[in-house]
Amino acid sequence: MSLTQQRKQELMAEYQIHETDTGSADLQVAVLTERINQLTNHLRNNKKDHSSRRGLLKMIGRRKRLLAYIQNKNTERYQQLIARLGIRR
Repeated sequence: MSLTQQRKQELMAEYQIHETDTGSADLQVAVLTERINQLTNHLRNNKKDHSSRRGLLKMIGRRKRLLAYIQNKNTERYQQLIARLGIRR
């Protein structure tokens, strides 16, 4: 259910800003989005898993704050990121 190292490396290659980037806001949002999608699928099958639901809500809140930060810094980059990730806002 968690992200595999290989999938995380793929996300890093796709969303990193420069070659040594391992933790930019864009990359963090991409990783969080992947984890949110996996957890959402898990919760569709396990409706009574309330502890995972709480973790999902915390991840959504963290992603929301990171997206607000990106939007304040660079609106164009924000629009491109949400389009690439398929996030509606």
